[in-house]
Amino acid sequence: MHQVHNLSHLSPAELRLLIRQNHPRIRTTTGLAHGYQQANVVVLPSHLADDFEDFCHCNSAPLPLLYRSQSGEPSCSPLAKNADVRTDIPEYCVYEEGRLVKTVSGLQSYNMVTFYLGCSFGFEGKLKEAGIPVRNVEQGRNVSMYRTAVSCVPRGAFCCPLVVTMRPVPAGLLDAAVEVTHQNPLAHGAPVHIGDPALLGIQDLSKPDYGDPVELQPGDVPVFWACGVTSIEAILSSKPSLAFSHSPGCMFLTDVPDSPTPESGLTPLCFQVTQNPQLYSLVSKAAVEKIRQLERVIGDDPGQRGIKALLVQDELLLSCLALSHASSVAITTGFPTNYMHSPPDETDGPPGAIAIATMLLSLGKQVTLLTDSRATEMNGALVDEAVRTGVLKAAIPLVTYEDHGPDSALHFLCHHGNPRKPRFDHLLAIERSGRAEDGNYYNMREVNIKHLVDPIDDLFIAARNIPGVTTTGIGDGGNELGMGKVKEKVKNLMPRGDVIACDVAADFAVTAGVSNWGGYAVACGLYLLNTCPAHQRYLRRGLGLQPLASDQQLQDWRTNLPSVQKEEAFLGTLQSFGIRSGKTGNLAMEVDGLTFHPTHSDMIHRLLEVTLEYDHTRFCKHV
Repeated sequence: MHQVHNLSHLSPAELRLLIRQNHPRIRTTTGLAHGYQQANVVVLPSHLADDFEDFCHCNSAPLPLLYRSQSGEPSCSPLAKNADVRTDIPEYCVYEEGRLVKTVSGLQSYNMVTFYLGCSFGFEGKLKEAGIPVRNVEQGRNVSMYRTAVSCVPRGAFCCPLVVTMRPVPAGLLDAAVEVTHQNPLAHGAPVHIGDPALLGIQDLSKPDYGDPVELQPGDVPVFWACGVTSIEAILSSKPSLAFSHSPGCMFLTDVPDSPTPESGLTPLCFQVTQNPQLYSLVSKAAVEKIRQLERVIGDDPGQRGIKALLVQDELLLSCLALSHASSVAITTGFPTNYMHSPPDETDGPPGAIAIATMLLSLGKQVTLLTDSRATEMNGALVDEAVRTGVLKAAIPLVTYEDHGPDSALHFLCHHGNPRKPRFDHLLAIERSGRAEDGNYYNMREVNIKHLVDPIDDLFIAARNIPGVTTTGIGDGGNELGMGKVKEKVKNLMPRGDVIACDVAADFAVTAGVSNWGGYAVACGLYLLNTCPAHQRYLRRGLGLQPLASDQQLQDWRTNLPSVQKEEAFLGTLQSFGIRSGKTGNLAMEVDGLTFHPTHSDMIHRLLEVTLEYDHTRFCKHV
């Protein structure tokens, strides 16, 4: 055998020849055949072939099907010339009745069907080209592979957990890693999870189920891609009398170059949503730009409060991402600024809260309305009327909170006070009176209205120490719950800010010219995320055959967006309950002294124009 000094520069055909000759330096194929696809291989009895092909199509991220052979066909001319799958893989696994019985360096002739599936080794070279370290190659190790708690979509005889690979990536290079791998959908595409492995059911990164442990370096984030070793789990679960596969890390090298680049507008960007647990999310560049447009639109300031000074870019986007990942959301509103009237509440807040709630319900989330005890009966009647008039999709429960001692907030937020069992994933306050530094609650005129406000702020404070619970505050003046995140700006830039500024921060502070507009923008942002293929693929871990949304589901989402008709009807309901404009105290069709027509109606039209102008649903392909 001739001496080979640098395997990394050899062509796939040259490497297959060396593998066929059992070259001692090729124990895995990681780092080899740069620029070409590598393939996982599964060999199954013919009677299971159709089921497995269907299983691959339903779970295309872990099992991107490159080629299905004829029964007994050892070659695969569409993928590689002069190849023989029985000899051209460094090591094979042999299974009997769903049990791994041995590994071998070659296979005998068989009358079975071979499946070639895309492999993440195909993009490792591209990562290196982009300046992204490939830690497993640097450390001379096979990639780490883990069995997750996520179930693949079952088909026929096949039902198994998703398997993922993990590659550590420096935090500053996450966008680059996502973009590079997104461009290669036949090698599993973009990551299916970034951050805390426990969110996938992986308890210990140092103990992979397949491959070798790979060490993270300071500043690295664990990034997980769907893995073709899922096919091995499929073999183990279906228990065929005889089956074969590649040995994990020992791939079939094809002559097929890397995939072409998809449309750049659909390239995902990576955003950190939470730190505890560490969770990143993906969303396309096109959707990000649309949500940023929404953020700019709601920054209009017809009341001349100077609200643009409080804007922090992407707070709307991050809040929408957190809500998209949540399953149970508690919404609170209520600013009793009209303290000399009964009821003292204002028309800003409830419309935005109901707009968010109805979109969340449309997306299948659990929604709870958290209200002051003094306003429970009124808010229950408002919810009932909103459902009756079609403004709210369905009834939602109302709850109140009272401070009964040091652990009250924890017991309210978590089952049995256990921070590992929160009742809600997200708390959202919109135009909710917030506690100032001195413990009081002030309206914009610096009047203390503490006697009308329950201590719901305590829940936002307690949520900081409960892993997995995120918070949003929506406001238009700086004295609203959650605006503590921009407290210093409020103090320095807003009228009476040194007194009225809310001291309680939310994870995300969404500012708007009128708080209701922030609520409408959140509803629109959620629609954009749920019609974004990159985001939906990430939420679903790349699993599922169905389009991102059926026509009926899309119509339901659109129906549950804010509309001029619905918002005008609900404002009329508020007026009928005696709820007044906050700035003027008028019992009229106005919010913050601004009449519904044309100010608020025009805002709704503008938000809908941004939301529906570029509809991601035309890109909603199978994932």
